Amino acid sequence: MKRVFGVKKEKEPPPSVGDASERINKRGETVDEKIKKLDIELNRYKEQIKKTRPGPAQEAVKSRAMRVLKQKRMYEGQRDMLYNQTFNLDQVAFASEGIKDAQQTMTALKSANKELKGMMKTVKIQDIDNLQDEMMDLMDVSNEIQETLGRSYNVPDDIDEEDLMGELDALEADMGLETEADGVPSYLQPDKESDLDAELHLPSAPIGQAAAPAGRSNAQAEDELGLPAVPRASLRG
Repeated sequence: MKRVFGVKKEKEPPPSVGDASERINKRGETVDEKIKKLDIELNRYKEQIKKTRPGPAQEAVKSRAMRVLKQKRMYEGQRDMLYNQTFNLDQVAFASEGIKDAQQTMTALKSANKELKGMMKTVKIQDIDNLQDEMMDLMDVSNEIQETLGRSYNVPDDIDEEDLMGELDALEADMGLETEADGVPSYLQPDKESDLDAELHLPSAPIGQAAAPAGRSNAQAEDELGLPAVPRASLRG
């Protein structure tokens, strides 16, 4: 069957804008190289015209230079057309890329919109407002509890400035009575020993050695400190 009807050839994909632009740029580079070669040749003919005298030889050089100049003008026209085509392709490529970016942006926005709708179903503005109101009520109750616990008991509130000044004057008078000539208050002065002894009713300390009792005839000898003397043991030789 393949020999009779042949095989269907697969169609090649059409060239993209980038491929066409790259091909045209290569052609433009080739034309630029040809123009450079013609410029070099024209410079050589220019030097020959300067060196030759007017006459048939100079006219021959001029005719060859004229032919080269015509070729240069032709290549320059082709180069300008190629540059225009490249510019048009660049404009089309830019528009195509812009449309692709817009498509991707729309796809991303649709996906984000779908996610936001799903999330908004679980979050309601009324629930948020109710939660905020409850939190404010709880904070108010907490402040009232703290104020109640920090309240003082039996503290007079009817004290005015006259009461304050009277209390300060009375305190100053009391301190003036307790202060003596040297400026030391009585409660800071040291107490006298006689007053302290009279207050405690303590007997006076004995002076000298105590007398021995009358019933004891054989009193024991005492040392210089008033203690019983220890008998010394006799030493035998």
